[in-house]
Amino acid sequence: MATNGKSAEEFEADFLDLKERCQILFEADPSQAHSDASLKRFLRAFDDVDVAFKQLLKCNKWRREYNVDALSPEDPDIAEELATGKVHILRNRDNKGRPVVYVAVRKHNAYDRDIDKLKKFLVYILESACKKCDESVIDSLLLIFDLKSFSMACMDYQFVKNLIWLLSRNYPERLGACLIINSSIVFSGCWTVIRPWLNEVTASKVTFVADEEDLCRYINPDALPPDDS
Repeated sequence: MATNGKSAEEFEADFLDLKERCQILFEADPSQAHSDASLKRFLRAFDDVDVAFKQLLKCNKWRREYNVDALSPEDPDIAEELATGKVHILRNRDNKGRPVVYVAVRKHNAYDRDIDKLKKFLVYILESACKKCDESVIDSLLLIFDLKSFSMACMDYQFVKNLIWLLSRNYPERLGACLIINSSIVFSGCWTVIRPWLNEVTASKVTFVADEEDLCRYINPDALPPDDS
């Protein structure tokens, strides 16, 4: 099976090359090492061994400087965002076994937030969701944006840009699918702004879910939080 236009043999050769480079570099600090699944995600995303290796180095530098491993719900900024109930990591997985991150967009106000606190919270959520992945089975996530009662006060373009950047640079190939449910005509104008920010691969993973029957293709609707959560 080909990957990014390469044969399985070519991809495996690139993977072994990337793995060897990383072993040499990170042998002095095993905590900075990446799993085979992680190396393959970077290689699939960036398609070239040199580019993937450089991005791995940048990712590790970012993780150290951002102190990603130390983020926890005890952090006051994260605790504050958790209390809003705007984001849930669902107990139930989707129909492919992926962890599910559910965002109740109506509970977010773009005019009443601290972008640095919000970014820290976003990283914590992505880390927490990724830790629920069984990489031997599936290593991607399902994101659900619920636009019920959406208004323009909820539309936070800077947050969206941060999410796209994080997923593309530091969590490549972690997005399995993104569902947008309960969309309305109000959001259609927002989508025309957001869509050009996505590359074709990422854009192909975004699906507007029309109804509950359509949603059942991905997840049991009963798994979603109640409206007042």
